[in-house]
Amino acid sequence: MTVRRDFQEPPRSRPDLVIGREDLFTSAREQLGRGGSVLLHGPAGIGKSTILRALAADYGGADRTVLRCSATESESHLPFLALADLFGLVLDDVSGALPGAQRTALESALTGRGESTLQRDGLALRLAVLSALRVLAAKGPVLVVADDLQWLDAASAELLGFAARRLGDTPVQMLCAVRTEGQEYDRHLPASPPDTLAVRLGPLNRTQVSALLDHRGYTPLSRSTIRDIHRTSGGNPLFALELGRALAESPARPRPGEPLPVPTSLRALVLSRLEMLSDEARRTLLVASAGARPTLALLHAAGREHAEAETAQAAALGLLATDPEAPALRFAHPLISAALYAEAPAQERRAVHAALSTAASDPIERARHLALATTGTDPDVAARLAEAGALARDRGAPSVAASLGLLAARHTPADSTPGPDERRLQAAEDAITAGEADLARDIARDVLTRATVPTERVRAWMVVIEAAGQALGDVDAVFPQVLADAGDDPRLLAQVHYQLAWRGLVVEGDFAEARQEAAHAAELAARGGDRRSELMALSFQASTETLMGHPDAPVTVKRALKEPQDPYVACHHNGAGSARFRWLIMSDQLPEARATITALLREVRRRGMVESEVHFLRFLADTELRSGHCGRALDLARESLRLARDSGIGEGASAMLASLAEASAGDVDRALALAREAADHAEVDGDQMYLSRALAALGYAQLVAGDPAATVRSLRRVRELEQGLGINDPGRGRWHGDLAEALVRIGEPGEAQDVIDTTRAHALRLGRQSVLAVLDRAEALVRAARGEHEAAVVRLTSVQDRLGRLGYGLEEARAAFALARLRAQAAAAPRAGARPGPASYDEAARLFRRCRALPWLRQVDAAATAGPAAVEPAAAAPAVALDALEGLAAMERQVASLVMEGATNREIAARLFISVKTVEATLTRVYRKLGIRSRVDIVRLAAGRRTT
Repeated sequence: MTVRRDFQEPPRSRPDLVIGREDLFTSAREQLGRGGSVLLHGPAGIGKSTILRALAADYGGADRTVLRCSATESESHLPFLALADLFGLVLDDVSGALPGAQRTALESALTGRGESTLQRDGLALRLAVLSALRVLAAKGPVLVVADDLQWLDAASAELLGFAARRLGDTPVQMLCAVRTEGQEYDRHLPASPPDTLAVRLGPLNRTQVSALLDHRGYTPLSRSTIRDIHRTSGGNPLFALELGRALAESPARPRPGEPLPVPTSLRALVLSRLEMLSDEARRTLLVASAGARPTLALLHAAGREHAEAETAQAAALGLLATDPEAPALRFAHPLISAALYAEAPAQERRAVHAALSTAASDPIERARHLALATTGTDPDVAARLAEAGALARDRGAPSVAASLGLLAARHTPADSTPGPDERRLQAAEDAITAGEADLARDIARDVLTRATVPTERVRAWMVVIEAAGQALGDVDAVFPQVLADAGDDPRLLAQVHYQLAWRGLVVEGDFAEARQEAAHAAELAARGGDRRSELMALSFQASTETLMGHPDAPVTVKRALKEPQDPYVACHHNGAGSARFRWLIMSDQLPEARATITALLREVRRRGMVESEVHFLRFLADTELRSGHCGRALDLARESLRLARDSGIGEGASAMLASLAEASAGDVDRALALAREAADHAEVDGDQMYLSRALAALGYAQLVAGDPAATVRSLRRVRELEQGLGINDPGRGRWHGDLAEALVRIGEPGEAQDVIDTTRAHALRLGRQSVLAVLDRAEALVRAARGEHEAAVVRLTSVQDRLGRLGYGLEEARAAFALARLRAQAAAAPRAGARPGPASYDEAARLFRRCRALPWLRQVDAAATAGPAAVEPAAAAPAVALDALEGLAAMERQVASLVMEGATNREIAARLFISVKTVEATLTRVYRKLGIRSRVDIVRLAAGRRTT
């Protein structure tokens, strides 16, 4: 496809951020950094020029000569034009250093005087270009930047290729971009040096398209609209931006079931080819563009008698992709189909849909085409669409059901039963299931402008609340309105109090209030005969009690699982099956937990429940991580995060679990970034519960990264949050052993023992055997820090065996690693009467390798390579700090320690996840307790102690 210059993005509008191309941008930059050359290639509009400019700006500096040319199709017949672009501004700098014949040939080619040609001055010109580059390179590195290499005039391309093949070690690099539809970039390689790295730019995924549109300010666009933009553009960033701009500027949105309007700028890309089709072939392609999965059989059934010949004509023009193995016809690019449909008159489109409404074999497709062929209201058409929506829902296609529901509402007469708004609300609920929260919210808000019936109003408010996700604080004003609408109807009130239970947990961070509201909701639902709401409320109550370590949790789980069950609730991520999974995994029943969550995941995928799929992928990843299947956990966590970002659902929770998986099996730096991202999500949403989970993940990543002081800061904050939330079950976050271990490493074994003792009391009460084993592992480190090496070795040997029997493979490997370190330490400094045992890391390495726990395996390798000196425990906190901060509370010690490091109040607030005002108040207490006046005195106090 030819991209016309008149609607290409102006360079000033392009973002500095290379969205969706970070990895290939990095590899190209590294190639340039090694002294190599780069050839970017891909189809029109795919972003080659954006990457090329970003690389040139990043790599071309003041110490480097940058030669640039950008060819166009209309100028490609002019000889030496690109050469003039490259050397025109530096000709005076190089001509004096060239031999006479070369200088004359080059000046003649660049200025047009003397009518130089390759035939007549070929050798002199070739040598002149080579010599000119060498002259420039003698003064410093040279970067040749050539965009749209395919339009380079033949003479310039030949001369550049000649020089490129002969530059050798001369510091001249080339950064080029060329348009290719397939993999034929290799025919452009002769114009590049032999070491050129070819980088192909492919389409962007939906998340990247969304980020690109958002960066350009094309908002607000719903996720369903972004999905349509992605599909129509084929992931091409230029096409996506043009579609986004057209939608943002248009006052009307496309109707449900209709393709996006294609702006004139993009239609021009394909209309020239369409004009070469016969009228009959064009009509046949229009039928194909309207069909969901067009085949020759469908075209024949729709009345296109000569479909074979007409589609063959289209394929010859490059409008259809040919694939003998695939029965369905496929357009060479989705934009062709969209442009063809957009160009057709409305009457012709309706005729096509009318033909397809009888030709299509699928009842859902027939109903959709019937709706698009019909104008005005029609109760029969509306009923068929509603039936098709129910069928789509049963097939696990809630997004399709939502689209059909909106079509049904449009064709439903105002006085019908069910009415148009009732069908719109069903569409909104289907959109929630499909993960299209913004579409659902818009539908519900629209209904609320008209609805007067309490049942419809409460139903619409429930959609608005559900669409808010974890950000329930954003819809606080809704609750008084929905309570007023519910009146004294127990069925309606049950739904409201269920959402109030979530608000109590997420916004207020109060587990007791959440539990009380859930129990009240279950009672109201039972009184009103609403079994679905009753089961949802009981499931929520059971999960809350489990996290609280409440003694009623097992009984409530059984009540939530009691028959009769509701199929939707049974597989919902907040339903009875999920509550049972939480109980199983916290009770160390890993095989049963895995079987439960795998079955739930299978069912929600069948039903198309996107939000539940996001969460169940995360739950399964958590199960695999605890079981020591770290590689599998990492794959699942990444899949959950991709789906969460794509749908905008559960991003913080998925980022949190992905952080744990990355720290265990992947990239520790990425783990740290993901944990901070998760914490940011929770802070924005006002979600105290997930903030504690995110900070626990951050603490674990910091521990794996070898920063125990940062681990302590993060996990002390988790401890405060969970105490405030009323979370007493240590099986929830499982961060307590990490905190104790980090405290030992920074020289705080006393506080570590306090953490162990407090947590052990809860774990014993609840029977959390794996938590007890991990606490014993941490206590062994406390004993070792106090010089009780033999007792520590005995304890760790027992712990390793217990964790292995419980099925916690990663924790078992960590115990083996701690045991090897203690034995190596004892071997390096033997004590009288001690029997340290063999100081080998082989067992720890074997267990970590079995888990695919690569970051931990690297630690084992480093310890084994470095020898005994490397396994000494981390240096205790300086005596000065310990003495100076004696008598301060935990938070006061953290703040004072950061002041000693030179951190500002704002930096301390960011690192401890507290407000600046809290930092200031804490410092005031520190000054009073230490008998000083300012933060400077803290530093002076520390410095004075250090010198004594």
